[in-house]
Amino acid sequence: MNAELIAVNGPQAGTRYALDKEEFFIGRAPNSAVILSEPEIAWRHCQIRRQADRFLVYDLRSSGGTYVNGMRSAERWLQDRDQIGVGKTILMFRSGESIATEDLAQRQPDAKPVLLASCSLVFLFRALAASVGEAQNGLLQSQILRLIQDLIPTNEGLLLVGTGCDELRARFHEQYPNSEPGFEKGLIRVCEEGAFEDAETGTVGVPLYVGGALNGAIILAVEPNEKLRLASHLDVLTAVASLASVAFEANREVETLRVEKALLEEQIGSPTGIVGNSPIIRRLLELVDRVAPRDTTVMVLGESGTGKELVARALHQKSPRRERPFIAVNCAALTETLFESELFGHEKGAFTGAIALKRGRFELAQGGTIFLDEVGELAPSLQAKLLRVLQQREFERVGGTTAHPLDVRVVAATNRDLTEDVRSGKFREDLYHRLNVVTLQSPPLRDRREDIPLLAQYFLERSAVRCKRHVTGVSSEAEEMLLQYGWPGNVRELENAMERAVVLGVSDLVLPEDLPEALLESSPRDANARYHMSVGNAKREAILDAYAQGNGDYKQAAKLLGLHPNYLLRLVRNMGLREDINRIHTGAGGR
Repeated sequence: MNAELIAVNGPQAGTRYALDKEEFFIGRAPNSAVILSEPEIAWRHCQIRRQADRFLVYDLRSSGGTYVNGMRSAERWLQDRDQIGVGKTILMFRSGESIATEDLAQRQPDAKPVLLASCSLVFLFRALAASVGEAQNGLLQSQILRLIQDLIPTNEGLLLVGTGCDELRARFHEQYPNSEPGFEKGLIRVCEEGAFEDAETGTVGVPLYVGGALNGAIILAVEPNEKLRLASHLDVLTAVASLASVAFEANREVETLRVEKALLEEQIGSPTGIVGNSPIIRRLLELVDRVAPRDTTVMVLGESGTGKELVARALHQKSPRRERPFIAVNCAALTETLFESELFGHEKGAFTGAIALKRGRFELAQGGTIFLDEVGELAPSLQAKLLRVLQQREFERVGGTTAHPLDVRVVAATNRDLTEDVRSGKFREDLYHRLNVVTLQSPPLRDRREDIPLLAQYFLERSAVRCKRHVTGVSSEAEEMLLQYGWPGNVRELENAMERAVVLGVSDLVLPEDLPEALLESSPRDANARYHMSVGNAKREAILDAYAQGNGDYKQAAKLLGLHPNYLLRLVRNMGLREDINRIHTGAGGR
């Protein structure tokens, strides 16, 4: 019988592949024997060659690597039940000799086959819990039973998955209409008693539990000469049931986390992190939705602090690459000496201090998105190196000679006018056109003033949680000041202003006095100026009068005003009242 590979984890779980050729390729190429479509898989990822009756697996210089029993391997002779890891897929190797001649009734299992079979069972049970189709369920169940038969000599067996006894019995009649009568009796015993052994019929059975509730059953009919060892076989089957429960529980926890994540994103209302409902923001989000699924290079333009990285992350989260890494690079912080090592990595011994192999940012982002922030700050010599990588779609580590294929989406951002930099010779024109395929504009905060109250509340709630303070919102006077301010620092400046207000404020509302001095000093420019001036004068007179009554003592003045002393001191500083108070104090002392 031919050797074979059994997919025990990943998209192909439950599929069997006969090793009936001299050369057997695994990768994304359409003519591969095992076709895997994940972005991190190379076109020709690895190869299995047959030499006489032995099989040798070769990694074909893939960036993701080929793993055998968890160890990255360039080449390795395969032994029975070895597990080959390629991306998310794990393939178990079964030698032809073991399939054809293995006498399970007499063989004493050694540690390695039992351990590897246990790992494979966990993978297959997890795949079974997550599967959604009868055909795939059937494949997975047959593979699980086959692995169990490697541990327990059986003539026949069945595996059922369902919630409660009624559903299990219905599944039994649907999936096994021609089974032996002893199996139906065994299923009833599993439902009523739990694990059992029946010496008369030579059957053993165990329930599968998830969260303490019955969720399945395994029943086996052992070979006639094994009836005297039913108790031992029941112990093994109970251990298998424990593995199944662990796998089912893990899948249920993952599904619970997914649901909770979806609910949280729904509550937040902005899984991208971009907060706002102004027409200009809605237009930007529409463009993100249109561009994100297309694997094209994007340039995000905008002033500092407008959230260009959030736009880049939104492009990544809404793209097919969202399960792969998002790597952000601050180009302004890269010097010429660090550029190549940081972006492309280096080999061990490439230069003094290179004591180990290092993967660069591009390699870490394989299959995902790399965000080149402040790309306009790159020196001309570094621009040339970046251009070559983007054009060739491959890179070499410093000190290496192997070209590694590049599979990343590039999103760049800058607050500079690159067209002007191109005209002045500060930025390469060919790199500009390579990056500027699709352009998105991140608007400044002054162009979306209707979003300021929403953003302020969003940042206020985040800061309140982080600082463990109860703050309900922004007062009408403070909100008016927020709307009138020019915000040269954009959204980042607003976020900092809200955090400062939470840290320094003492009331449940953000008051004008809690805002930075820059906002207090910017006078209103509309018809409400008279109102704000009147309110300010009234506060000023009340504070000075309290200081006069308290003989210049700020604690007495705060008590008279009903304010916290620290809050009063901050009002005095923000309103510039120190000199007036000193005059009051001097006058009181003179009297």
